[in-house]
Amino acid sequence: MTVSEVLFSPRLLRQFVETLSFEIGSQNLSAVLEKDNLPAEWSSSAQVNRFDGKRAAEVYAGLQSAMRTYYGHGARGTLLRIGGKLWERLLNDAALGVRAQSALVRGLPVSMRCKPALDLLARVLSYKPGDITAHTLDLDFLLVDHVSPATLEQKNSMPICYVTQGLIREALYWAVSREFDIEETSCRAVGHNNCEFKITAGG
Repeated sequence: MTVSEVLFSPRLLRQFVETLSFEIGSQNLSAVLEKDNLPAEWSSSAQVNRFDGKRAAEVYAGLQSAMRTYYGHGARGTLLRIGGKLWERLLNDAALGVRAQSALVRGLPVSMRCKPALDLLARVLSYKPGDITAHTLDLDFLLVDHVSPATLEQKNSMPICYVTQGLIREALYWAVSREFDIEETSCRAVGHNNCEFKITAGG
């Protein structure tokens, strides 16, 4: 997939910026942007909501990169937490179809909710159908992000999709009130074709 094909929803970006600002504080967010010489408008949810899909993907990746630069090793925990907090915002701001699907997930027996919850997350995060897919691996699960806007123009020796990990964790906890072991086993920033997250049901 070429860079020009990596797209991200401006609406999701707005929710991410609002969550980021709330969790670390608007002054800290300004400092994060300043350290990486990034535009101040990136801290404005109203501004980023006007971006097109391509620009939104660039900003989504750029903000997370700036967070990793500013916080160093501490960025992982912060971005995981932000991903977790983002899930509730995305559900509350979701279109009617997504809300109906979320009600269906919660209406299932608990033992049957995990895969549908991951399907719901994939639908919420995908710019277009198929961008993200969920799969069953015996008793475990796999979420595959085929586009991964967070890795746009990013190169790293380790997987970097902490926000997505936080979203997965919170979506599953929302569905079944249980913690899971979640590992990013491949990442486009490392040079892999997709970002893949193995979810161990016995965690």
